[in-house]
Amino acid sequence: MNALLEWLTTVLAWLAWPVAILCVIDDWFLRTGRQLRVAEGAAIPDPPLMQVAYAILPVLVLAGLYRLMGSQRTDFSLVLLVITFVSGIVWAIDRAFLQARRAAAARAAGRELAQLEIPGTVDYARSFFPIMATLLVLRSFVYEPYRIPSDSMMPTLLDGDFILVNKYAYGLRWPVSHAKFLTIGAPERGDVTVFRWPVDPSVNYVKRVVGLPGDLVEVRADQLIINGQPVPLVEKARYSDGCYLNMRLADETLGKVKHEVLHCVTPDMLAIPPLASCNRNIGQSYLCNESSGALAADMGDRIMQVPKGQYLMVGDNRDNSSDGRIWGFVDESLLVGKATRIWFNWDLQRSGGPNWGRIGQAIE
Repeated sequence: MNALLEWLTTVLAWLAWPVAILCVIDDWFLRTGRQLRVAEGAAIPDPPLMQVAYAILPVLVLAGLYRLMGSQRTDFSLVLLVITFVSGIVWAIDRAFLQARRAAAARAAGRELAQLEIPGTVDYARSFFPIMATLLVLRSFVYEPYRIPSDSMMPTLLDGDFILVNKYAYGLRWPVSHAKFLTIGAPERGDVTVFRWPVDPSVNYVKRVVGLPGDLVEVRADQLIINGQPVPLVEKARYSDGCYLNMRLADETLGKVKHEVLHCVTPDMLAIPPLASCNRNIGQSYLCNESSGALAADMGDRIMQVPKGQYLMVGDNRDNSSDGRIWGFVDESLLVGKATRIWFNWDLQRSGGPNWGRIGQAIE
């Protein structure tokens, strides 16, 4: 079913382009003539093809938006920039050229310009431009929304959390190019940070800052040892939610931040076939079995020296996180911002709908 939905929305999203171009051409150059040929106030007799095009265009646009929202590789700053630019150009072209042509055509037909409908394309552009320009500024320089796509930051962040990212915490950067033009601050140990993944910078990741430039970081049995000093890790209880079973839940004090982590002291993989107790469609469950924990090193054990100008990022779900222990360090140029607060939660893979209790929580 999901595969069919993905295929259908992809096809509809691609169809949006030719249909939109057809509607724009008709709206700008042909529809005014049809309007002038009917009595004032009468319905505009659009040809059958254009009636269908105008009717299905909103559906095609919604399919395109669905594809954009579902892709981790979508550069929303670029999308906003393009929409702002295009809507501004459309509005400007209409004011400079097309409005005068409509006025001349109206006078030739014995009408006033005010009696003609503004082309829908222009009306949308005039409405969208200030809104998109404002969103572009806010998203680029103030706060950016981000959706948590995995379990790697459990229990701090859950798959389906929508968070706000402070874009000025680590300095201001230009949209699209990501070049920094104003230095304000730098990541601190313990920050939950969004960054562009070094392996594929078109994808954003969220992890916790564990190692600062110059730090020697050792991970031993899921405990951090930074520059020779063990980071306090206090076991609290065993954690089970139906999908994760028998995990260790612990408090970790990293820098100024006290937060929870999930871990399991074992050299073995945790993934098992999905359990009936799991209310999420994630394809597998996770069982912490520590019977072989004392026989070999933990699967996440590492010793890493953080280079100058780079950071080591690690997930709070220590045994189910693709992070710096696997793919290395994050350069300062790849930083996006600091995660600050959960503003919504809805994991479409989980039965039961939104988790209302998470809305508004600060991120520690």
